[in-house]
Amino acid sequence: MTDSLSTLPNRRSMHGEIRGKISRGDELAVALIDLDGFKMVNDLYGHAVGDELIKKCAVILREVCGGDARCFRLGGDEFAIYMAGPLSNTILEGMCRGLLERLGQSIPIEERRIAIGASVGLSHTSGSDGLDSSELLRRADVAMYVSKRGGKMRCTWFKADFDRNLEAIRDMDEELRAALLNDEFRVNYQPLVDAKTREVVAVESLIRWHRRDGKNVGPNVFIPIAEESGLINSIGLFVLRQSCKDALGWNGIKLSVNISAAQLRNPEFPIQLGQILEETGFEAERLELEITETCLVLDPVVAERSLDLIRGFGVNVVLDDFGTGYASIGFLRQFRFEKLKLDRSLVVDSADDESLRAMMLSSISMAQALKMNVTAEGVETEAQADLVRSAGCDQIQGWLYFKAMPPEDIAQHLSALAPNEPNKQNSAEPGLEPQPELRPEQRKAS
Repeated sequence: MTDSLSTLPNRRSMHGEIRGKISRGDELAVALIDLDGFKMVNDLYGHAVGDELIKKCAVILREVCGGDARCFRLGGDEFAIYMAGPLSNTILEGMCRGLLERLGQSIPIEERRIAIGASVGLSHTSGSDGLDSSELLRRADVAMYVSKRGGKMRCTWFKADFDRNLEAIRDMDEELRAALLNDEFRVNYQPLVDAKTREVVAVESLIRWHRRDGKNVGPNVFIPIAEESGLINSIGLFVLRQSCKDALGWNGIKLSVNISAAQLRNPEFPIQLGQILEETGFEAERLELEITETCLVLDPVVAERSLDLIRGFGVNVVLDDFGTGYASIGFLRQFRFEKLKLDRSLVVDSADDESLRAMMLSSISMAQALKMNVTAEGVETEAQADLVRSAGCDQIQGWLYFKAMPPEDIAQHLSALAPNEPNKQNSAEPGLEPQPELRPEQRKAS
């Protein structure tokens, strides 16, 4: 029983072979492989290119497995490998890591070079633990999604607590859907000040979830789940729309809104952005969209296309969390950011680490050479503020001046803030400060 496109054995064939191995009491390891970004390849280049990519991936899979393991196409962009024997765990994991390395290289198709990756989940049976082929594949599937949530392009072995975590994730997904309907999300704002005058020049929007039971849930908890479920688009649009409404009368200062990788990959997002600007009457020139390096690295072609459309409205684009990822000079020139935001870790640790200080200084010099403004975020002390100010940063953001605050407090702070007098963190309400995130691309709230 063979899959007609890839010519690999299919799902039914795999179950039959595994059942035979288990019936003999063989030790067995199974890997489930899901291609990352395959849907976008189909959307961008058409199904003919997608089909050719499946064929090329099948060839790579065969080469990686050799004669030691069996590979299958389960359907869509899912493949599987199983291996029997006492060392099957170790050998199969090594194969999968080799497979990820191969898939991390671009694949030539019809004069294009397609970048694709994969996420791998692994499971194991001793042959005497009562597990059947369906349960083995289910466990590998659960582990694969853990790999995806962990950043993709990795292998993860199934653990018993994954099932408990999965139930909690499903529960939170349902709660998030209800929260959108019940208006449980709020947007707070953290001001950015001019490095020289200390006047407020912008605010950054940060989402908060105040549940009806009185509990507050940090974005580091619910944003990864929203990204996985697809709710991030709805939540992100809520933040963007609400922020534009709130900031409409705030003395012409800039508004900075974070955009997730999933939003940027959505071909409808530029259209939705234009509709929100028209609906709210917010000036496009006052809006800054913050994106992380990860958003761009995942699919630079789609990102560049979306950013060109976004800039067509007059919106500025900011590279957030610089210093934690992959950006190079060529990368910065390609995407032509209007502003660079230095990651908090680079700012906070530069005072005590000469190599980090040198990195920060070179980053600022590079940004200035490329005509970008520079913001230092996470500034908490006067010493840090003096350091980034003398290094050439244009704007400063951090608890030294302001914590995040609800919109009703922003107008008061804007009118009360006198030039050259920083408004210290004791002016903000307790408990509203930004919460630490799990990954750089998830630190922000939209």
